[in-house]
Amino acid sequence: MDPAIANGASGALSICGGRDSVGLYKGTVEAFMKANPGITAKYTVLGATTDESRTQAVQRLQAKSSECDLYLTDVTWTPEFASQGWLQDVTKVTDAVKGTLIPSTVATTRYKDKSWATPFYTNAGLIYYAKDKVAKPETWQQLYAEAAKAPGNGLVYQAKQYEGLTVNFLELLYSAGGEVIDDQGNVKVDSPETRKVLDFMAEGIKNGSADRGVLTYEENATRLAYESGKFGYQRNWPNVYGQLNATPLKGTFGVAPLPSFDGSSKGSGVLGGWNLAISAFSSNTAAAVAFINFESSPEWQKHVAMDYSQAPAGEAAYSDPDVLAKMPFAQELLVSVKGAKPRPVSPVYAQISEAINKNVYSVLAGTAGTEDAVKKMADQIKSAQASF
Repeated sequence: MDPAIANGASGALSICGGRDSVGLYKGTVEAFMKANPGITAKYTVLGATTDESRTQAVQRLQAKSSECDLYLTDVTWTPEFASQGWLQDVTKVTDAVKGTLIPSTVATTRYKDKSWATPFYTNAGLIYYAKDKVAKPETWQQLYAEAAKAPGNGLVYQAKQYEGLTVNFLELLYSAGGEVIDDQGNVKVDSPETRKVLDFMAEGIKNGSADRGVLTYEENATRLAYESGKFGYQRNWPNVYGQLNATPLKGTFGVAPLPSFDGSSKGSGVLGGWNLAISAFSSNTAAAVAFINFESSPEWQKHVAMDYSQAPAGEAAYSDPDVLAKMPFAQELLVSVKGAKPRPVSPVYAQISEAINKNVYSVLAGTAGTEDAVKKMADQIKSAQASF
């Protein structure tokens, strides 16, 4: 696909994706139409959670629907959607802008040596902490110990049985030196590291380090719980910074990268974020390319950070003075993004993630023991791989 097809693009453009919690998608669409008056763009919400958004996108793509020209896709969806023939090859489009983007974000668009999407924004988890109650965490073990010291110190995070729990678990597993599958696709999750992390997380709920309510929390519920002032720590995404600053908690909290597990290994985030992929059934590919060119430009990537507290895919934004004024932890965030590891790369990632969060949840909720959960997790991941 030639990026030049965007020149003179016109007509209607439909972008589909998840809930617009901070107004980024709406704001980007409005700014894009102002810059491209010949195109009428709209954003359609597909589901309130990542899992619901994927389900609704898959339903449309399987039906070869032309309702959505562009899909906002989680970074883990690329192999699955590309392998099914649902996306257009945008290698030339992405190659034209990749020089301004963080390499790890571009890597999430690749499958079989081609790009099937273009980065919109990236993500790496952060720890928000109440400076008057708890210390900046250096290790997960120190964080949990501090959280258990007194009422009001506790940790809140995403432990509802969904994609968010997969990410939260992998952050601790990676920081402890563990992995799910290796580069050759061999399943490695049945390991001492997995057992150690599961036992640690389960004990944290039992002893009050983490509030038991986390078993029902996704990102927004976590944020609201922390905003109540009843907790010392929350694990969440960069966009929460702007939301917290719009509350009475402004100025009371610090932001830290995810810590090491026990000090013997490096802390590790899990690379998140969202890309834009052009549907194989789009009726306005030219306008879709124009939108991609707009959102990935260095100028708009600054607004992604300044106006919406999201982690831009464009690297220059992190050192821009205007961005640093609004997002003072931008340099720290860039280190976290560059050091974050991907989730397991597989066309059956959705099944792998389900195997992870289902079994992790059973241990945290106290309905299964660690040993049985680890064995089931490994077996279910192998079965998922064998199904493709």
